[in-house]
Amino acid sequence: MTKHGKFTIRIYGIIINDSNEILISDEFQLGTKMTKFPGGGLQFGEGTIDCLKREFQEECMGQEIENIRHFYTTDFYQKALFYKNRQLISIYYLADLKPPVKFTVSTQPFDFEKLENGSQSFRLVKIKSFNPEEFTFPIDKLVFKLLKKNYN
Repeated sequence: MTKHGKFTIRIYGIIINDSNEILISDEFQLGTKMTKFPGGGLQFGEGTIDCLKREFQEECMGQEIENIRHFYTTDFYQKALFYKNRQLISIYYLADLKPPVKFTVSTQPFDFEKLENGSQSFRLVKIKSFNPEEFTFPIDKLVFKLLKKNYN
């Protein structure tokens, strides 16, 4: 039996600084506040690393990244939350920000002027003390728990 559906592929960057803090993104999209890893959707004809570089350029004021290495790819069925009949595949890469840092990092969640579609802010949070339940999406919670095991 063949089931018809489509895939949504998302590419995310895990940035860890020398103080063992990770970069997270607070966003308002599709009428929803969300806390997640920075990144976004793979476009047709684009490679996964090219997607990650593009996303950082677009979201982080032209920020370049380097030392990109694979961390995790979804290895179970995850229904896409915002799309009917879609399976989500998420790919996570560890990466470093290429100096200088070109975007603002806040200490407050959802630190943007207006709550409108596309609003975004960034935070650095301590790996040891951050609660994975603050992430909006189940896959980000899982990836953070895997990451935390490596940085204890």
